[in-house]
This record gives sequence, C-alpha cells and structure tokens, in this order.
Amino acid sequence: MRLRYAGVCRLCGSDLPAHTAAIYDKTTKTVRCIDCAPTDIASEPHPAPVVTSRAGSSARREYERRKTKDEERLRQKWGRLGGVAVALSDERQSTTAWATGALGEERLGAHLDGLASPSLAVLHDRRIPRSRANIDHLVITPSGIWVVDAKRYKARPRLEIEGGILRPRVDKLIVGRRNKTKLVDDNLKQIDLVRGVVGELPVTGALCFVGPDRPRIGGSFTTRGVHWLSPKKLSRLLTRPAEPRLDVAEVCRILETSLPPA
Repeated sequence: MRLRYAGVCRLCGSDLPAHTAAIYDKTTKTVRCIDCAPTDIASEPHPAPVVTSRAGSSARREYERRKTKDEERLRQKWGRLGGVAVALSDERQSTTAWATGALGEERLGAHLDGLASPSLAVLHDRRIPRSRANIDHLVITPSGIWVVDAKRYKARPRLEIEGGILRPRVDKLIVGRRNKTKLVDDNLKQIDLVRGVVGELPVTGALCFVGPDRPRIGGSFTTRGVHWLSPKKLSRLLTRPAEPRLDVAEVCRILETSLPPA
C-alpha cells in the first residue's frame, strides 16, 4: 500500500514519507519498509500483544487540516495564480509545528511499540476529556504507568535551578533560550488525570527528547518528579526489573476505555 501520511518503519526506524509504498500491520497499527519485509512468514516477529491506536495521528490530522486551509486561502487570494502561489510559498510556522510534533510522536511511538509485550502495554494519542489536548503515549508496566510526552526540538534542553537555601527552589526547563517549564506543568496535569482513573497505582511522567541534537552522553535530568530523557534511557526505565504492582492487561483496558483515541 501507499501511505496516506508519513510514518516510521517499526523494524529499522527509517522515515517513510507520505505516498511511499510500505507494508501496514493492522494488528499493531504500524508500518514497515518494503525492504524490511521478511521473506519467510516464520521469521516475522510476533506482533506486540498490546499496542492500541496510532502515535501522532491527531497531530498529523491537524497539520493536514491547517495545510489545506492555508492553501485554500492562497488560492482564493491569487485566483488563477493560486497554484503558483501555493508552490512558491513557505508553510506558516504555526502549521509546520504540527508536522514537527507529529513526526516526534510517530518516531517515539515506533520505538515504544518495539517494547510491547505481555508485560508492557502501549497506548498512543489519548484524548483528554473536555479538552483539545491529548496524551502522546501511555505505557503500562507491571510496576506502574508512565505518561510520556514526545518533544522534538533543534536546541538541547537544560535545567536551570534558582534559589534553594535562602529562597524557595525554582526549577526552570530551558530549551535554547526559551523557558519551556510549562511542558513540565502540562505533564504533571496529565499525571493527575491518569491518577484520577487508576487510583492509587504508581504514575510517573516523562518528557522524551527525540530531536536531532540529542546528546549521546548525559542530557537527562528530573524536575518535580518528571523525567527528561532520550528514548533509549526511557526504554531502560520501562523494562528494568521491578516488583509487580498491577495487572497490565486490566489497567490497559481501564485506561483505553476512560481515555479514548484522540
């Protein structure tokens, strides 16, 4: 089939642009390259038992909606020259941001899908009730639930700490020169929402940096209980041995029902 939207191969991690020929797996709702297609059915990896919905789907839809609206505006403005105007015009930054966000969610989603097993469930792109916002990824492990937000920036994030001894400590999340502490606030709100669904079960938050400038060494930190880290380091935390605290399948069912796909 040819992809309607851009995606990421779940086997090799390669980017797959829209309209590229690829193979879609209905069971895991993932895609893979033609070149990665196994020649022997017996060699096909077993599909992840619990992977529901498609990562980045709502952000991708919003990007396509905005892109179409922008193009229609140009065509109406320029009339017969509308096609030329569309071809020569750059996308608005506010529109491109949705494509960037969708790609980050898709890449991280493909990475998390590769971890799925009977003891690790993955839910993507869950709608927050009475809100236009969504939760990028929920990962359910035997030891607890993770609320994971994918972030893709060109600049590296860093943690700045003010006060501490004579003044109250204030943590600031800085990306480039911009104060992005609100990302932590939003993740904490999502954690509270999930806790409202699962009760006393452990819930942890994470902001996962999938940008091109991700440092190979270091670059991870924790602020107000929320982890900022790479997909690889997140994988280590998700799969590390721990005392079982919950029934993965049952908690997944509850979250899937309470937080439907966006």
